[in-house]
Amino acid sequence: MRKLVILTALVVCISLVGGVFAAPAIKYVDAPPLSQAINTQVGEVKTGGPVQLPLITWGGDIATIYANGNSRTTVKGSIFEKEGLNFKLFREDDFKKQVEMYMRGETPYLRGTMGMINMAVEVLHRDPRTRPVVVYQMTESNGGDTLTVRAFDVKGNPYIRTAKDLKGKTIAVQAYGPHVDYLGKILADAGLSMKDVTIKWTKDLTGTDDTPAAALRNDKSVDAAMVIIPDATELTSGGAVGTGAEKSVKGAKILLTTKTANRIIADVYAVRADYFQAHRVEVEKFFHGLLIAEESLRGLVKNKSSRAVEYKKAFTAVADILLDSDKAVADAEGLYGDAEFVGYRGNVKFFGDPNYLRNFDKRTAEIQNAFAAIGLLSKRTSLDHAKWDYNRLKAGLSDVAGVEAPKFEKDEVAKVIDKKQKQGTLTEGELFSFEVYFQPNQNSFPFESYAESFAKVVDLAATYGGAVITVEGHSDPLGYLKSKKSGESDVVLSRTRQAAKNLSMARANAVRDSVIAYARKRGITVDASQFVVVGHGIDKARNGMCGNDPCAPKTEQEWRNNMRVEFRIIQIEAESSAFKPL
Repeated sequence: MRKLVILTALVVCISLVGGVFAAPAIKYVDAPPLSQAINTQVGEVKTGGPVQLPLITWGGDIATIYANGNSRTTVKGSIFEKEGLNFKLFREDDFKKQVEMYMRGETPYLRGTMGMINMAVEVLHRDPRTRPVVVYQMTESNGGDTLTVRAFDVKGNPYIRTAKDLKGKTIAVQAYGPHVDYLGKILADAGLSMKDVTIKWTKDLTGTDDTPAAALRNDKSVDAAMVIIPDATELTSGGAVGTGAEKSVKGAKILLTTKTANRIIADVYAVRADYFQAHRVEVEKFFHGLLIAEESLRGLVKNKSSRAVEYKKAFTAVADILLDSDKAVADAEGLYGDAEFVGYRGNVKFFGDPNYLRNFDKRTAEIQNAFAAIGLLSKRTSLDHAKWDYNRLKAGLSDVAGVEAPKFEKDEVAKVIDKKQKQGTLTEGELFSFEVYFQPNQNSFPFESYAESFAKVVDLAATYGGAVITVEGHSDPLGYLKSKKSGESDVVLSRTRQAAKNLSMARANAVRDSVIAYARKRGITVDASQFVVVGHGIDKARNGMCGNDPCAPKTEQEWRNNMRVEFRIIQIEAESSAFKPL
């Protein structure tokens, strides 16, 4: 929920043409690199009063407001005041303007997603004073950001069903906003690049006629849009499939949200290099104060019934500061629910764990590669982080150790997948899929032989932590077909068919175990509850089915193509009994 619109305050302007209400024309914008769009002179950081600290309209910023005493100015007795800090909070959702303020020295801090910070890295490297140092990870987006697509055409035929179907399509995205790197990662994981799609840039993210949601609604050339969850819900008739009534788009569907892709959009604070060098202790206290605030805020939310007065005060302040109305408490709670605060352990992992596949360095590299592909960056540019002494900074914190709990209810997930298999709907909710092949009579899958494929699985598991990954075994049907041709009885054929299914299940189990062993060998933790094995036997032959039986392979290659294990990444957010929201 990157910027929530209070619907009661939203005025929709519609022009009347020839007695019929006409949709307003979308005003698309150019999105040149920020190094070309910004020519602001660098100034010294202003001192002598409260430090200006930027916010954006996002759930992670609730902790910052809470740390400041539920006020725009630091309150006596607040967490920040106890750290010896003095801030004046201001909200600026226009990232370009925020960068310009940062460069002029009006604020030493920059607030954005990792994608946004990387988008500005070239212009900020022109002067050593403004080089950004990322000092804190606040949150991961956990549900508020979506890729919404035309899943069906006007005749009801499937149009965009998986991420691979985005090739050649036109996608609306807010210029310089939080979704550019989100799109880049989805495309990369589908084997595509930003060059494989046409991007139409909009000025705003939500709330006006110049947004990605308005583009999908009013421009038939737009096939998909990167939008926040309230807009996605509206476009899809309540989160189902758009009917075309009211503000929905006929055939529109949410393909992906960050509840599934919950390790793509990381929200962070960065600080100017000159300020960091001169005020390192102060910035360290800022880091520590935010950690304390996160823990305290979690406790407040958990015990909101017994701390009702304090809770109301906190979220009324958030509604006023982030949403411009102290009545928008429910919307403020929605913002909080869409953000996963990573806390102390998350910061240590993000900045300091080289084996964590979604760490600072890996995300910086993938983001800059995606941006370079579409000209938002001209080259890879280094991005620094604070390299804190985390052991020293855990004073006063309680949530500094422990093991992450499984995200899925194993038995419930198995029921969901079994039902999908029986109904033939495993491809519904599919995001990505790919296969590995094996030799005849092969029953073991040493990870040394499948390192490239297993690395891809582990990376997808880390990125799409809210998705189930099915490991689906398939068997060669030739033995069954030969038995049938030789006139074997139905009993024998049934046993042969079941034996093939058992064998495919055993192979799927062996592959899953080998993937987990591959990850463990490299010091990577994977959530075993995320993997579900399926044995298809001979029922999903690559060369198709002829009636109730597989079609006979005509060539050796067709024969070998049946000997495979398929990985499928499936979104099952709607299955609340299986998925444990974070």
